[in-house]
Amino acid sequence: MFSWITDVFMVIMRPCYALTGNWWLTILLFTVIAKLVLMPLSLWCQWNSIVMVRMMPALNRVKVKYFGDQERIGERQSELNREYHYHPLLSLVPLAVQVVILFGLVDVIHAIADSGAAGTEFLGLVPAEDGGASWAMPVAAALSAVVMGCASNVINPLQREQSRAEKNSTNGLSIALSLFLGVYVSCGMAFYWVCSNLLSVAVQALCNLIISPAKYVDYEDLAASKAELDELNSLSAKKGPWWRPDPLARRERADVRRFFSVVGKHLVVYSERSGFWKYFRGMVGWLLENSDAVVHYVTGDPDDQVFAFAQDHPRVMPYYVGDKRLITLMMKMDADVVVMTLDDLDNFYVKRSYVSPSTRYVYAFHHPTSLHLVSHEEAFDHYDAMLCVGPHQVREARAREAQAGLAPRELCACGYDLLDRERADYLARAHASAGRPCVLIAPSWQPDNILDLCADEVIRPLLGRGWRVVVRPHPEYTKRYRARWESLQARYADVPAEDLWFEQDFSSSDSILDADVLVTDWSSVFCELALVAFKPCVFVDTPMKETNPNWRDLGIEPTDIALRNRVGRSLAVSELSELTGVVAEMVANPGEWRERLEAVRDEMQYFPGQGAERAGRYVLGLVLEAQAAREGDEAGVEAARAERAELLADDVMLPRLKMGE
Repeated sequence: MFSWITDVFMVIMRPCYALTGNWWLTILLFTVIAKLVLMPLSLWCQWNSIVMVRMMPALNRVKVKYFGDQERIGERQSELNREYHYHPLLSLVPLAVQVVILFGLVDVIHAIADSGAAGTEFLGLVPAEDGGASWAMPVAAALSAVVMGCASNVINPLQREQSRAEKNSTNGLSIALSLFLGVYVSCGMAFYWVCSNLLSVAVQALCNLIISPAKYVDYEDLAASKAELDELNSLSAKKGPWWRPDPLARRERADVRRFFSVVGKHLVVYSERSGFWKYFRGMVGWLLENSDAVVHYVTGDPDDQVFAFAQDHPRVMPYYVGDKRLITLMMKMDADVVVMTLDDLDNFYVKRSYVSPSTRYVYAFHHPTSLHLVSHEEAFDHYDAMLCVGPHQVREARAREAQAGLAPRELCACGYDLLDRERADYLARAHASAGRPCVLIAPSWQPDNILDLCADEVIRPLLGRGWRVVVRPHPEYTKRYRARWESLQARYADVPAEDLWFEQDFSSSDSILDADVLVTDWSSVFCELALVAFKPCVFVDTPMKETNPNWRDLGIEPTDIALRNRVGRSLAVSELSELTGVVAEMVANPGEWRERLEAVRDEMQYFPGQGAERAGRYVLGLVLEAQAAREGDEAGVEAARAERAELLADDVMLPRLKMGE
């Protein structure tokens, strides 16, 4: 079959031998000629590789957009191949040509070895059969493949952009093939392979000079797209070895299959972790008591409290889905209504469904303060509705719509069920008996918080004045900065526990609700004391955390700032000498502060005591509207909308709003 190729190769070989007088140099010269003849093909492959690299930013962003959906990614990649005129199979052509050359060269080498000329005996030796010095050739072949692989990782435009695993796979295969050829073919063939591997590096360098990748590839955009994809890939925890299956991964896969096996899901709630159950518990409880709705509860925490709750409430169906699989699950979401506390829907990883464009997304607040300081500027732009705690959030949401040109969203005058339940629990619980006033120090864990910036300036002046001082750090602080936390405790080891207590157990809020005065910085913990127990706070003006640096553009002062001198007193770090006097005044006038804080609560919280009902009614109205629309029941749609209209913030009498005016 390859006899004609053998004849052609011999025609080339004879003049090369006549020129060099050495068969080893003849094979080297033959390899050079072959590379030159195939140079147009190499340039064609070079351009095809550059096209692929040019396409990579678009392809990476497709992988981000449809993360985990291999079918959709494959479809879009085929479209991109046609758009960019990329030919995936072209990279196989050089390998096919190399195979043809090898088959043709076998007979040429044998003919040379059989000629009996001086030195030709070594050309025909096969290491696996003849041993001896011929075993040097497999080593040389493997080393040449190593050199070619290392060089290609740097200068080949396509290979340099591959992942480490892809590079290792490609190079490993090349080294293994070179070693195999070196062992089982004649030394002359192996020598050709060594020459071919090394000359391939020179050919690639020449191709880069003729068609420079830098002229056609936007490497900055490529790096940015790779960073986006790498962020997604890093979301999943590192897997163990294949022989040690992860039971949690099996559980997650099973829960995802179970979630998509349910057809016609009406309501889905997504919780980032177990601690977020408290924001949904009232709404879910109202729905269970007042409707026949099934709540599909997706959580990123395998130990979420909802799993125990669901054992006694079969209409709550919980699913554990980690960050990585959540991306795919959300893109394929097929529910009528999705309720979440997640900021930045559709801005980063978690996207709105492309399977069901009619899905309504409802944001449930996990804090009663402002929208535009502690969240990104566009954090809520892609939600259809928001369960607003109070009129300040309505004003801010409407201002953002005007600022960004957004369509008006439904803003439910919901109130805040968490504060309602905490207030009820506070009134029902057994309070600490009257005794020494308690001053609680409970800062945030952000950089330059009280414990890092001015712990001694806050703690020491409060000691020895008849008060009990409790230091309650943010749980994240003790987790991240254990050494700092232990060092702080060591500095006060000589102070009796009845005078100064460092709290270690954060499972209860008792220390917060039992405090007479709270000292904090920018932590939202003040809401629990000021708006639940109606007790005052001292705010230390440490550097403020601005998640949205453009918050001033909205023209509304955030309640996080405006409330500081309404629910307590704000002190600069340089004014901490006044701290004890401020605390003493607060301890001495609890009744005055109670009246003042209750008035603040009434201004900033809709319908105290009704948060669970109003959230449940609003969400149920959305579900009923979607069902009626699917059945073509126009009267049902109008009835659901009319019911929901009573809950919308624009249709209720807004309380006076002093914050931000």
